Amino acid sequence: MRPLGLLALLVIASACQPAAEPPASATPADLVPAWSQEAVWYQIFVERFRNGDPSNDPRLQDIQNSYPHVFPDTWQPTRWTQDWYAPDPWFADTGEGFYFNVQARRYGGDLQGVLDQLDTLADLGITAIYFNPLNDAPSLHKFDARNYRHIDRNFGPDPDGDLAIMEAEDPLDPATWQWTSADRLFLQVIEEAHARGIKVVVDYSWNHTGITFWAWQDVLENQADSPFAEWYQINAFDDPSTPENEFDYEGWAGVSTLPNLTKVGVPDDFHGGAVEGNLHPEVKAHVFNVTRRWLDPNGDGDPSDGIDGYRLDVAEQVPLGFWRDYYQFVKGINPDAYLVGEIWWEEWPDGMMDPRPWLDGVFDAMMNYRWYKATRGFLADAPPRLSPSGYVAHLDSLEAGIDMAFRRGMMNLTSSHDAPRFWTSVYNTANKYKYQVNPRDSDVYKLDKPDALARARQKLILAQQFTYYGAPQIWNGDEYGMWGADDPDNRKPITWPDLTFDDETALPFGGTRPADLVAPDMDLWRHYQQLIALRTAHLDLFAYGDLDYILTDDERDILGYTRTHDGALALVLLNASDAAHTVTLPWTDARGLAEPLSSASLTPADGALTLDLAPHQARILIAG
Repeated sequence: MRPLGLLALLVIASACQPAAEPPASATPADLVPAWSQEAVWYQIFVERFRNGDPSNDPRLQDIQNSYPHVFPDTWQPTRWTQDWYAPDPWFADTGEGFYFNVQARRYGGDLQGVLDQLDTLADLGITAIYFNPLNDAPSLHKFDARNYRHIDRNFGPDPDGDLAIMEAEDPLDPATWQWTSADRLFLQVIEEAHARGIKVVVDYSWNHTGITFWAWQDVLENQADSPFAEWYQINAFDDPSTPENEFDYEGWAGVSTLPNLTKVGVPDDFHGGAVEGNLHPEVKAHVFNVTRRWLDPNGDGDPSDGIDGYRLDVAEQVPLGFWRDYYQFVKGINPDAYLVGEIWWEEWPDGMMDPRPWLDGVFDAMMNYRWYKATRGFLADAPPRLSPSGYVAHLDSLEAGIDMAFRRGMMNLTSSHDAPRFWTSVYNTANKYKYQVNPRDSDVYKLDKPDALARARQKLILAQQFTYYGAPQIWNGDEYGMWGADDPDNRKPITWPDLTFDDETALPFGGTRPADLVAPDMDLWRHYQQLIALRTAHLDLFAYGDLDYILTDDERDILGYTRTHDGALALVLLNASDAAHTVTLPWTDARGLAEPLSSASLTPADGALTLDLAPHQARILIAG
């Protein structure tokens, strides 16, 4: 390792200033924030959330050097309400097909759009927002950072002014960092969200940067002589004495536009997993400085004006030693901050990672894709098909050895920017959860508007999601009944009620199909609102209550369980079958039961409780 320069040493010293220590007696389970165990999450993908300020829409110069790297001079942002598969006027100028060109689309979603809709989210009832990356980056998804320290220039009101501020700073020296107009708007988003009782968590990848990142650009220009040459996993530098370009490096998942940052103290062939080690010390120092910036923006030691935590991308690609240090650093600034890791595939396409190695002083929770895969298997009759007893056994095996605080803090999600839309997922039940779930890999994958059966299964899963351990999550627009295959079709702009959308009639590979009306399903929106209100009204019961399975009827595909806490009781019954059934349960509690979602009520009689279940119906009853 080359000797560290004076500035690098100063930066490391700045980043590693001692922070407040968590209480000595506190265990990692004790430090899972209570608010995260009680949260209802809403995931925002800003570029596709809402265009609140058309004056800052991306221009050609803003998106250069992002995938797919072909932007004709005729390129323009896409109309928000356009048929998703209909080609833009400039598509023909690339000579490429839909799935190439769609990656170049921009719709102009921004932070003003978020501010404009915070009251709508508050009315829905959500209590926490998880933002996909906000850092300045040329892509639509922002995982290819140009820099970590600032909000994307097109998310704020003055892209050119923000660029001038960025260029005047020393990226290594936090003392030179200013607040851009986009930064200030994000600080306003934090303030306004907090005023509504909504926590804010942001997404970062500390595994890689984009090719426009300032340190990478210096490496490209100066090769081995760059002061940042050791920041990246470089296999060979170019030899200027030869006509060939020998420059070779590692990128995330082999993607050349996402160069990997250097890990130290790990095997030479490290490609992810629960391995001790760390990030290069200069990279680590820079990451810590950026992390502190958003946790305590004014640097006064009071984190109340900052974000409430981080979602960490491709977390298994970064060594555990770094994450342990990161956990201590973050909790030292704000002990109530939440750290949630993306820990996903161990063996594609069926094996998901065991989260336990990442839940002991590493993260507070995982994005709980494992919960959804199993739940879809039971309640949507999708592979792997599970009976009620098989489902219970599967959940028990997923949660074995995990402290209850971690289980309650899990982010239970039905969809995300990396998975098919919820409604489409339970419509395509012949397909595995994430395998061949798009028209490029499967010519039978259904792209049209899902049917009533899929909606019923969606509501059935929602009933389990909002009454089970863990914090429910809603993906950017799912509450309006949006549909779409896996990335990029899951990233359509939200179908807001005040906008009129084109019907969907186009197909991605050409041709047309019967028209599907694109409009928000306000009945579904209200259903989400009612479930959130039910969970909120009985928060101790559904967030902290004991769970006991009282019925696993494999013959009729019915599951029943109770949630109990300090005398309160809820009964949940889920009918996953195509038939109606009458259920009679032994019942010694003499209290009547109310069904808030239907205004119905039941009274036990002769030590039993009898109720009817329609096909694919959930019933949630509260003892009064």
